[in-house]
Amino acid sequence: MYAKRIIYFLYYLKDMDWSKFFRFLRIARVSSGKTSIVLLFDIVISSLRYNISILDYFYFGFYVRNSLERSKWAGTGYMYEFQLHMNPRGVREILENKILFLNSYSDFVRRRFTDIDQLAKNRDLLNEMLANSSGRLVLKFSRGQIGKEVEVIDCPDFTPDRLLKFSKVRGYDLVEEYVVQHPSLMQLSPSGLNTVRIFTQVTSDDVEIIGARLRVSVNSPVDNMAAGNMAVPVDILTGLTNGPGVFSDIAKDDCYIHPVTQKSVINFQIPFWNEVLDFVRKAARAHPENRSVGWDIAITADGPELIEGNHNWCKLLLQLPVKRGMKAELDCYL
Repeated sequence: MYAKRIIYFLYYLKDMDWSKFFRFLRIARVSSGKTSIVLLFDIVISSLRYNISILDYFYFGFYVRNSLERSKWAGTGYMYEFQLHMNPRGVREILENKILFLNSYSDFVRRRFTDIDQLAKNRDLLNEMLANSSGRLVLKFSRGQIGKEVEVIDCPDFTPDRLLKFSKVRGYDLVEEYVVQHPSLMQLSPSGLNTVRIFTQVTSDDVEIIGARLRVSVNSPVDNMAAGNMAVPVDILTGLTNGPGVFSDIAKDDCYIHPVTQKSVINFQIPFWNEVLDFVRKAARAHPENRSVGWDIAITADGPELIEGNHNWCKLLLQLPVKRGMKAELDCYL
Protein backbone atom coordinates (compact mmCIF):
# COMPACT_ATOMS: atom_id res chain seq x y z
CA MET A 1 0.00 0.00 0.00
CA TYR A 2 2.64 2.52 1.03
CA ALA A 3 4.81 1.71 -1.99
CA LYS A 4 1.98 2.83 -4.24
CA ARG A 5 1.43 5.95 -2.17
CA ILE A 6 5.12 6.85 -2.39
CA ILE A 7 4.75 6.72 -6.18
CA TYR A 8 1.69 8.97 -5.90
CA PHE A 9 3.66 11.38 -3.73
CA LEU A 10 6.45 11.62 -6.31
CA TYR A 11 3.82 12.37 -8.94
CA TYR A 12 2.37 15.15 -6.75
CA LEU A 13 5.84 16.67 -6.48
CA LYS A 14 6.35 16.49 -10.24
CA ASP A 15 2.95 18.07 -10.95
CA MET A 16 3.13 20.71 -8.20
CA ASP A 17 2.06 24.32 -8.62
CA TRP A 18 4.85 25.63 -6.43
CA SER A 19 3.63 29.22 -6.22
CA LYS A 20 0.31 27.97 -4.86
CA PHE A 21 2.08 25.56 -2.51
CA PHE A 22 4.23 28.25 -0.86
CA ARG A 23 1.28 30.66 -0.65
CA PHE A 24 -0.84 28.00 1.05
CA LEU A 25 2.06 27.06 3.34
CA ARG A 26 2.29 30.65 4.60
CA ILE A 27 -1.45 30.71 5.30
CA ALA A 28 -1.31 27.33 7.11
CA ARG A 29 1.63 28.49 9.20
CA VAL A 30 -0.33 31.51 10.43
CA SER A 31 -3.59 29.60 10.95
CA SER A 32 -2.05 26.67 12.82
CA GLY A 33 0.81 28.36 14.66
CA LYS A 34 3.09 25.55 13.44
CA THR A 35 6.50 26.03 11.88
CA SER A 36 7.16 25.28 8.21
CA ILE A 37 9.32 22.27 9.16
CA VAL A 38 6.52 20.76 11.26
CA LEU A 39 3.99 21.34 8.47
CA LEU A 40 6.25 19.87 5.78
CA PHE A 41 6.82 16.73 7.83
CA ASP A 42 3.06 16.49 8.50
CA ILE A 43 2.30 16.86 4.78
CA VAL A 44 4.47 13.86 3.92
CA ILE A 45 3.02 11.68 6.68
CA SER A 46 -0.56 12.72 5.85
CA SER A 47 -0.12 11.98 2.16
CA LEU A 48 1.06 8.45 2.90
CA ARG A 49 -1.40 7.75 5.71
CA TYR A 50 -4.59 9.29 4.28
CA ASN A 51 -3.91 8.88 0.53
CA ILE A 52 -4.15 12.59 -0.20
CA SER A 53 -2.16 14.90 -2.46
CA ILE A 54 0.13 17.61 -1.15
CA LEU A 55 -2.36 20.36 -2.00
CA ASP A 56 -5.23 18.33 -0.53
CA TYR A 57 -3.53 18.87 2.84
CA PHE A 58 -4.34 22.58 2.50
CA TYR A 59 -7.69 22.28 0.71
CA PHE A 60 -9.03 20.02 3.47
CA GLY A 61 -7.55 22.10 6.29
CA PHE A 62 -5.49 19.21 7.67
CA TYR A 63 -3.15 21.68 9.34
CA VAL A 64 -5.89 22.34 11.94
CA ARG A 65 -7.58 18.89 12.00
CA ASN A 66 -6.98 15.88 14.24
CA SER A 67 -6.43 12.34 12.99
CA LEU A 68 -10.10 11.32 13.29
CA GLU A 69 -11.27 14.29 11.22
CA ARG A 70 -8.54 13.68 8.64
CA SER A 71 -9.60 10.07 8.13
CA LYS A 72 -13.01 11.18 6.84
CA TRP A 73 -11.75 12.99 3.74
CA ALA A 74 -11.47 11.41 0.29
CA GLY A 75 -8.23 12.67 -1.23
CA THR A 76 -6.66 12.54 -4.67
CA GLY A 77 -5.15 9.06 -4.35
CA TYR A 78 -8.35 7.58 -2.94
CA MET A 79 -10.46 9.20 -5.67
CA TYR A 80 -8.17 7.96 -8.42
CA GLU A 81 -8.57 4.38 -7.19
CA PHE A 82 -12.32 4.71 -6.53
CA GLN A 83 -13.09 6.21 -9.93
CA LEU A 84 -10.87 3.74 -11.78
CA HIS A 85 -12.83 0.94 -10.10
CA MET A 86 -16.22 2.48 -10.88
CA ASN A 87 -15.39 3.73 -14.39
CA PRO A 88 -12.79 1.35 -15.86
CA ARG A 89 -10.50 2.43 -18.67
CA GLY A 90 -12.32 0.25 -21.16
CA VAL A 91 -15.60 2.13 -20.77
CA ARG A 92 -14.73 5.66 -19.59
CA GLU A 93 -13.80 6.89 -23.09
CA ILE A 94 -17.43 7.90 -23.60
CA LEU A 95 -16.95 10.46 -20.81
CA GLU A 96 -13.39 11.52 -21.66
CA ASN A 97 -14.10 12.54 -25.25
CA LYS A 98 -16.65 15.36 -25.40
CA ILE A 99 -17.55 14.70 -29.03
CA LEU A 100 -18.21 11.02 -28.34
CA PHE A 101 -20.09 12.03 -25.20
CA LEU A 102 -22.45 14.43 -26.98
CA ASN A 103 -23.22 11.91 -29.70
CA SER A 104 -23.80 9.13 -27.16
CA TYR A 105 -26.05 11.25 -24.92
CA SER A 106 -27.78 13.19 -27.72
CA ASP A 107 -31.22 12.46 -26.21
CA PHE A 108 -30.27 14.76 -23.31
CA VAL A 109 -28.79 17.56 -25.44
CA ARG A 110 -30.87 20.31 -27.11
CA ARG A 111 -28.11 22.60 -28.38
CA ARG A 112 -26.46 22.05 -31.75
CA PHE A 113 -22.88 20.84 -31.77
CA THR A 114 -20.37 19.66 -34.31
CA ASP A 115 -16.70 18.91 -34.65
CA ILE A 116 -14.45 21.34 -36.48
CA ASP A 117 -13.76 18.91 -39.33
CA GLN A 118 -17.47 18.79 -40.18
CA LEU A 119 -17.64 22.57 -40.13
CA ALA A 120 -14.71 22.81 -42.52
CA LYS A 121 -16.50 20.48 -44.96
CA ASN A 122 -19.98 21.97 -44.65
CA ARG A 123 -20.21 25.70 -45.34
CA ASP A 124 -23.96 25.81 -44.77
CA LEU A 125 -23.58 24.26 -41.31
CA LEU A 126 -20.80 26.72 -40.52
CA ASN A 127 -23.02 29.66 -41.41
CA GLU A 128 -25.93 28.21 -39.43
CA MET A 129 -23.79 27.80 -36.31
CA LEU A 130 -22.60 31.41 -36.57
CA ALA A 131 -26.21 32.56 -37.00
CA ASN A 132 -27.58 30.69 -33.95
CA SER A 133 -30.12 32.54 -31.81
CA SER A 134 -27.85 33.00 -28.77
CA GLY A 135 -25.34 34.98 -30.80
CA ARG A 136 -22.47 33.06 -29.20
CA LEU A 137 -20.54 29.84 -29.65
CA VAL A 138 -18.52 27.72 -27.25
CA LEU A 139 -15.23 26.37 -28.56
CA LYS A 140 -13.69 23.39 -26.78
CA PHE A 141 -10.89 20.90 -26.95
CA SER A 142 -12.74 17.59 -26.85
CA ARG A 143 -10.42 16.13 -24.21
CA GLY A 144 -10.03 19.25 -22.09
CA GLN A 145 -10.44 19.02 -18.32
CA ILE A 146 -11.72 21.28 -15.49
CA GLY A 147 -12.76 24.11 -17.79
CA LYS A 148 -9.42 24.36 -19.56
CA GLU A 149 -9.40 24.77 -23.33
CA VAL A 150 -12.88 26.32 -23.35
CA GLU A 151 -13.65 29.69 -24.91
CA VAL A 152 -16.91 31.57 -25.47
CA ILE A 153 -16.96 33.79 -28.54
CA ASP A 154 -19.42 36.36 -29.92
CA CYS A 155 -20.56 35.31 -33.38
CA PRO A 156 -20.59 38.83 -34.92
CA ASP A 157 -16.82 39.01 -34.31
CA PHE A 158 -16.15 36.07 -36.63
CA THR A 159 -16.45 35.31 -40.30
CA PRO A 160 -16.63 31.64 -41.30
CA ASP A 161 -13.00 31.59 -42.39
CA ARG A 162 -11.80 33.37 -39.27
CA LEU A 163 -13.67 30.91 -37.03
CA LEU A 164 -12.01 27.93 -38.73
CA LYS A 165 -8.55 29.52 -38.54
CA PHE A 166 -9.05 30.64 -34.93
CA SER A 167 -10.13 27.15 -33.85
CA LYS A 168 -7.21 25.50 -35.59
CA VAL A 169 -4.65 27.86 -34.05
CA ARG A 170 -6.12 27.45 -30.54
CA GLY A 171 -6.50 23.68 -30.84
CA TYR A 172 -10.31 23.59 -30.55
CA ASP A 173 -12.02 20.66 -32.25
CA LEU A 174 -15.58 21.00 -30.91
CA VAL A 175 -18.08 23.81 -31.52
CA GLU A 176 -21.34 24.14 -29.57
CA GLU A 177 -24.18 26.61 -29.53
CA TYR A 178 -24.08 28.70 -26.37
CA VAL A 179 -26.67 27.63 -23.81
CA VAL A 180 -28.83 30.49 -22.53
CA GLN A 181 -29.51 29.81 -18.86
CA HIS A 182 -32.73 30.31 -16.92
CA PRO A 183 -33.48 33.98 -16.07
CA SER A 184 -33.13 33.36 -12.32
CA LEU A 185 -29.62 31.98 -12.82
CA MET A 186 -28.81 34.89 -15.11
CA GLN A 187 -29.80 37.27 -12.30
CA LEU A 188 -27.61 35.36 -9.84
CA SER A 189 -24.53 35.51 -12.08
CA PRO A 190 -24.61 36.53 -15.76
CA SER A 191 -20.88 36.21 -16.54
CA GLY A 192 -20.99 32.49 -17.32
CA LEU A 193 -23.21 29.44 -17.54
CA ASN A 194 -23.88 28.35 -13.93
CA THR A 195 -24.34 24.59 -13.91
CA VAL A 196 -25.54 22.12 -11.31
CA ARG A 197 -23.08 19.31 -10.61
CA ILE A 198 -24.87 16.14 -9.53
CA PHE A 199 -22.92 13.06 -8.43
CA THR A 200 -24.64 9.77 -9.22
CA GLN A 201 -23.81 6.19 -8.31
CA VAL A 202 -25.33 3.30 -10.23
CA THR A 203 -26.04 0.35 -7.95
CA SER A 204 -27.45 -3.08 -8.75
CA ASP A 205 -31.03 -1.84 -8.67
CA ASP A 206 -31.04 1.97 -8.54
CA VAL A 207 -29.32 5.26 -9.30
CA GLU A 208 -28.37 6.97 -6.07
CA ILE A 209 -27.54 10.66 -5.82
CA ILE A 210 -24.50 11.26 -3.64
CA GLY A 211 -24.73 15.05 -3.68
CA ALA A 212 -25.59 18.18 -5.65
CA ARG A 213 -23.74 21.49 -5.93
CA LEU A 214 -24.48 24.73 -7.76
CA ARG A 215 -21.39 26.09 -9.48
CA VAL A 216 -21.56 29.88 -9.59
CA SER A 217 -19.34 31.95 -11.87
CA VAL A 218 -17.63 35.06 -10.52
CA ASN A 219 -16.69 37.32 -13.43
CA SER A 220 -15.76 34.24 -15.42
CA PRO A 221 -17.12 32.66 -18.64
CA VAL A 222 -16.76 29.20 -17.00
CA ASP A 223 -17.99 28.02 -13.60
CA ASN A 224 -15.23 25.64 -12.45
CA MET A 225 -13.79 26.01 -8.96
CA ALA A 226 -10.33 25.64 -10.47
CA ALA A 227 -10.95 28.88 -12.39
CA GLY A 228 -11.63 30.79 -9.16
CA ASN A 229 -15.40 30.36 -8.97
CA MET A 230 -17.56 29.29 -6.04
CA ALA A 231 -19.57 26.16 -5.31
CA VAL A 232 -22.75 26.13 -3.23
CA PRO A 233 -24.33 23.09 -1.53
CA VAL A 234 -27.80 22.06 -2.71
CA ASP A 235 -30.46 20.19 -0.73
CA ILE A 236 -31.23 17.10 -2.81
CA LEU A 237 -34.87 16.93 -1.70
CA THR A 238 -35.83 20.54 -2.46
CA GLY A 239 -33.27 21.97 -4.88
CA LEU A 240 -32.63 24.87 -2.52
CA THR A 241 -29.07 25.99 -1.86
CA ASN A 242 -28.44 25.57 1.85
CA GLY A 243 -25.03 27.05 2.54
CA PRO A 244 -22.59 29.74 1.47
CA GLY A 245 -20.43 29.62 -1.62
CA VAL A 246 -16.93 28.23 -1.02
CA PHE A 247 -13.72 28.51 -3.00
CA SER A 248 -10.83 26.13 -3.50
CA ASP A 249 -8.46 29.00 -2.68
CA ILE A 250 -7.96 28.75 1.10
CA ALA A 251 -7.25 32.48 1.27
CA LYS A 252 -10.84 33.29 0.27
CA ASP A 253 -13.67 33.54 2.79
CA ASP A 254 -17.04 31.88 2.32
CA CYS A 255 -19.41 33.94 0.20
CA TYR A 256 -23.01 34.60 1.25
CA ILE A 257 -23.72 37.37 -1.25
CA HIS A 258 -22.51 37.24 -4.84
CA PRO A 259 -19.72 39.83 -5.04
CA VAL A 260 -20.88 41.21 -8.39
CA THR A 261 -24.67 40.92 -8.52
CA GLN A 262 -25.21 41.24 -4.74
CA LYS A 263 -27.72 38.36 -4.89
CA SER A 264 -27.88 35.90 -1.99
CA VAL A 265 -26.39 32.51 -2.84
CA ILE A 266 -28.30 30.88 0.05
CA ASN A 267 -31.91 29.70 -0.34
CA PHE A 268 -31.67 29.99 -4.10
CA GLN A 269 -34.24 27.72 -5.72
CA ILE A 270 -32.87 25.80 -8.68
CA PRO A 271 -35.66 25.76 -11.30
CA PHE A 272 -37.21 22.51 -12.53
CA TRP A 273 -35.63 20.59 -9.67
CA ASN A 274 -37.81 17.48 -9.87
CA GLU A 275 -37.26 17.38 -13.61
CA VAL A 276 -33.51 17.75 -13.05
CA LEU A 277 -33.43 14.72 -10.73
CA ASP A 278 -35.42 12.60 -13.17
CA PHE A 279 -33.24 13.84 -16.04
CA VAL A 280 -29.95 12.94 -14.36
CA ARG A 281 -31.16 9.49 -13.29
CA LYS A 282 -32.12 8.73 -16.89
CA ALA A 283 -28.71 9.93 -18.07
CA ALA A 284 -26.98 7.67 -15.53
CA ARG A 285 -29.00 4.67 -16.74
CA ALA A 286 -28.20 5.35 -20.41
CA HIS A 287 -24.67 3.93 -20.03
CA PRO A 288 -24.58 2.25 -16.60
CA GLU A 289 -21.17 0.68 -17.25
CA ASN A 290 -19.81 3.96 -15.89
CA ARG A 291 -21.16 3.68 -12.38
CA SER A 292 -19.97 6.90 -10.72
CA VAL A 293 -20.38 10.13 -12.69
CA GLY A 294 -20.38 13.83 -11.95
CA TRP A 295 -22.96 15.40 -14.29
CA ASP A 296 -22.95 19.07 -15.27
CA ILE A 297 -26.51 20.20 -15.90
CA ALA A 298 -27.51 23.59 -17.28
CA ILE A 299 -30.97 24.92 -16.46
CA THR A 300 -32.67 26.80 -19.28
CA ALA A 301 -36.09 28.40 -19.52
CA ASP A 302 -37.28 25.12 -21.05
CA GLY A 303 -35.75 22.78 -18.49
CA PRO A 304 -32.48 20.88 -17.93
CA GLU A 305 -29.76 20.54 -20.56
CA LEU A 306 -26.85 18.10 -20.27
CA ILE A 307 -23.46 19.77 -20.66
CA GLU A 308 -21.09 16.92 -19.81
CA GLY A 309 -20.39 13.93 -17.59
CA ASN A 310 -17.16 13.43 -15.66
CA HIS A 311 -15.66 10.06 -14.78
CA ASN A 312 -13.01 11.82 -12.66
CA TRP A 313 -15.35 14.20 -10.88
CA CYS A 314 -13.90 16.64 -8.38
CA LYS A 315 -13.36 15.66 -4.75
CA LEU A 316 -13.26 19.34 -3.75
CA LEU A 317 -16.63 20.08 -5.32
CA LEU A 318 -18.14 17.13 -3.44
CA GLN A 319 -16.72 17.87 0.00
CA LEU A 320 -15.73 21.52 0.45
CA PRO A 321 -19.24 23.03 0.08
CA VAL A 322 -20.62 20.79 2.86
CA LYS A 323 -17.46 21.31 4.98
CA ARG A 324 -16.94 17.64 5.78
CA GLY A 325 -15.17 14.61 4.41
CA MET A 326 -17.39 12.15 2.55
CA LYS A 327 -15.09 9.16 2.26
CA ALA A 328 -17.49 6.97 4.26
CA GLU A 329 -20.30 7.63 1.78
CA LEU A 330 -18.06 6.45 -1.06
CA ASP A 331 -16.67 3.48 0.85
CA CYS A 332 -20.10 1.90 1.06
CA TYR A 333 -20.13 1.47 -2.75
CA LEU A 334 -16.88 -0.49 -2.62
